[in-house]
Formats: sequence, C-alpha cells, structure tokens
Amino acid sequence: METNKIIIIGAGAAGIFGAINIASKNADAEVVVLEKSSKLLSKVKISGGGRCNVTNVCQEPKELIKNYPRGNKKLKKAFEQFGSKETVQWFESRGVKVKAEDDGRMFPITDDSQTIIDCLLNECKKYKVKILTKVAVEGITKTENGFSLEIKGADNLLCDKVVVATGGHNKLESFQWLADLGHSISEPVPSLFTFNLPDADITKLSGVAVPDVEVKIAGTKLSHQGPLLITHWGMSGPAVLKLSAWGARILNEKNYEYSVLINWLKNANEEECRQKLTTFQTDNPKKMLFNSNPFQIPKRLWEYLLTKSEIDEELRWNNFSGKKFNKLVNHLIADLYDASGKTTFKEEFVTAGGVKLGDVNMQTMESRKCPGLFFAGEVLDIDGVTGGFNFQAAWTTAWLASEGISENEKALQN
Repeated sequence: METNKIIIIGAGAAGIFGAINIASKNADAEVVVLEKSSKLLSKVKISGGGRCNVTNVCQEPKELIKNYPRGNKKLKKAFEQFGSKETVQWFESRGVKVKAEDDGRMFPITDDSQTIIDCLLNECKKYKVKILTKVAVEGITKTENGFSLEIKGADNLLCDKVVVATGGHNKLESFQWLADLGHSISEPVPSLFTFNLPDADITKLSGVAVPDVEVKIAGTKLSHQGPLLITHWGMSGPAVLKLSAWGARILNEKNYEYSVLINWLKNANEEECRQKLTTFQTDNPKKMLFNSNPFQIPKRLWEYLLTKSEIDEELRWNNFSGKKFNKLVNHLIADLYDASGKTTFKEEFVTAGGVKLGDVNMQTMESRKCPGLFFAGEVLDIDGVTGGFNFQAAWTTAWLASEGISENEKALQN
C-alpha cells in the first residue's frame, strides 16, 4: 500500500515529539496532529514553574527506571534505546542547550519553557507537520486499509496509521474508545499530589522548607526521604510528591483518609535523638530551649515542635526531663498528622493508569490488539515521580513509536 497519512492524536509533548520524528523518517508521509483544545504543548508551557523540566540527569537505564512507580520494568530496554542522554543530544543538536541543577533536574539554559516549545514547533514546520486544533476524536474504527477517525461535529478522517498521545485521563470512561478496540485499561487514579492536613496547626508555618526528612504513611511500608515544604493547606515538596506517586493506588483505596508520620531528623532513630538532646543539654545547661536548637531544622519548626510538646518558653535545658522530654523526642522522629483528601500539584499533575503495557509492543509502541495503532506518553500505564521523568517517558515512547512506524513503512514498501 502506498504511504499517505499518519495521524497523531494529541498535541502535547509526546504527540508533537512523535510527529517530528515520524515526519523526519518518512519523507513521503503526510503527518497530521489533531488537538481537541486550542492550545499546543500546554503542559510543557507550565512545567517546572514555566521553565520546563525537560529530563533528569540520571542516564543509566537501570537507575532511571527506579523513578517510575508504574511501567518501570517495561521501560528498561526503551531507555537503552532513547533515554535522558539521547534527549539532551536531540535538543542540543537543534540549538537548545540544557543545564543540570543540584537535584538532577534539567532545564533549558534560558530557564524558559518557550525555548522548548519554539524548538518543537520549528521542527514541525521544518518537516511539514500539519497541526489542527479544536479537533476532537471520539472514536477509531479499523478499516481494510487503515483507520477511520470519528471527529466531533465533522466528517470522519481516514489514515494509514494512528498514534494515540492523548495524555492521562481522570476517568475510566475517557478510555472507552480505546477499550472498544480491545485494549485493557488500568483504572486512572491521581499521582503526584500534595497532602491535605485540614486540622493541623503546622499549616501556620506555611512557607517553611525542611531540606531532608523522612515521610511515611502509617500502617503501610510507604516511605520517602527528601525536601518537604509546609503549605497553608498541608505538606508538599519532593518527599511528599514522590510518596504520593508510589502510594497512588494505596491512598486511593483509603479514599485519601490516612495518617502521615514525619521524621524531621531524616533517618535518626529514637536512641540517636535522645543522645543528641542529652549531649546538648549537658553542654548548654543554662540556655533556654526556645533560643537553642541542636538540630539542622528551621527555627520556626523547632519552636512549633517545642510548643506541641507543651514546653514553656522560659524552660532551660537543665530543667528539661520526663514526659516533655519524651514528647519532644516523639515529635522529632515520629510526628503524626491526619491527612484528608488531596491537593493537585498543578504543574506536575499526572495520573497513574491507562492502557496496560501488556497490550503494547514496547519495542515499537504498536498495539498488540490493533496493528497500525501506536501509543506514546501518559495515555499508557506509565508514570514517573517529579523531576523530569514524565517528560522523559513521553520523549522515549514517542521516539520508539516513530521508529516502529518507520520499520512498518519499510516493510510495506518491500
């Protein structure tokens, strides 16, 4: 069959990246992107506070996959073909220099997401990729020679191949059109969300950041270490967001009613905490507790924990013992808060769930249920923690889809 039209559904990171690579490898193909909204690359625009967290400095596939709560094992070979190193090379070969920050995140040196958007859209123009906005696909039908796409309020569109890059969805019903083609769907649940602490006084410390803590979900094995940010509604920061990703399904099962345990001293145990307090007490007997902090935690947090332990503002270290001593130890290493509900971390919000990877050839991203149909990005049951990992999965799966389509086209021509 003569090559004619390849349609990509979705103009997000995966869709646009896939379109560019497909067009560059298939000069005779007409490559068309359909976007149901009026905006292109909307998540790219707001990612990283408007800077676009392109990828992560982590390059080893076996280490990279550790940042994906779902899809990790299936992604190893994919990252061996196109990982973070290849992503950096792809953008830099097109004039976009990127830089690594201390936490491993990588951004364009301009610190402006528009740099990434301009690069992608310029590549679309270069390879004559056609982008149509406000075009909503409501269904796909397999035909003898390809596909017929049902378009809302318009005539059906015919094409040879389809790449589905529609992103994540909040509701299972949103995947019905793909289920109708025989695909199994993992029910979507929120991932990367902050913790709501509606009745906690600690929210009065909004804005206080603690560099390294351990956060646990009581009654489970879920825990994560890293920076934590206290907000006016509860807790956020990398430690919380990553924990919410790994615990996405468990917390959903709990209907987002759970208890959070914070070790403000990272991984110090009770004995180590007591020893540190006792040593400091011996060395500073006349000092007042509120004026002397033996730990590397913010002053406002230290004062809050003292108040929570019912310690008087005038108490000196040489008079500090008994129940109040024990309370402070407990609040330092196992501070308990009741969480209720969740708050969307808007810049990084993703969903866990989507098309099950067993239905997809992970070497080519082609559907095992519907030949000629390919997938890329968050529509798949793949999600990463915060730090550029979700974009990396988008670049990787889109690139693999472009390779799969190219191989498919060569086979047809031969």
